[in-house]
Amino acid sequence: MSTVYDFTVKDREGNDVSLKEYAGKVLLIVNTATGCGFTPHYDPLEAMYKEMKDQGFEILDFPCNQFANQAPESDEEIHQFCTMKFGTEFPQFAKIDVNGETADPLFAWLASEKPFNGFGKGLKNAALNKFAKANNKQFGDKTYIGWNFTKFLIDREGNVLERFEPTANMDDVKKAVAAAL
Repeated sequence: MSTVYDFTVKDREGNDVSLKEYAGKVLLIVNTATGCGFTPHYDPLEAMYKEMKDQGFEILDFPCNQFANQAPESDEEIHQFCTMKFGTEFPQFAKIDVNGETADPLFAWLASEKPFNGFGKGLKNAALNKFAKANNKQFGDKTYIGWNFTKFLIDREGNVLERFEPTANMDDVKKAVAAAL
């Protein structure tokens, strides 16, 4: 059985980072974009990080440009945007693909552990579902992530506890993180 610690990712400078470096911590792994309607999620994410990082909590931010070209900037430009506009301090990694033949193995594994189960009910969620389906047709059976700001909660042993779609209430995400800590 795999855990998140079996994966290596790239930092913004292109260096390998073993996720073993985060062993024993509760993680929230998020695919992000700077030009998305969910980009304001950076505010509650940063607030959660500041509040809980001393309890062994880390947010791992992976920018992705696969959803309607909403993160076209370079890794450095994305980082500057996030730190200046939202004051983010949590680790941000190199931009990756989360779907298709070029999907990062980490996100393929995360999605296999907690597959997509819809965006939820309501008019806004139905609209996102329609838009996401059109965008994600290109990835076929390798569509692992439905949209930007999908969040995976990882326990201290490296196992996936929960998956939160971008439409999930951020208060519910925070409660789940607090319970995992």
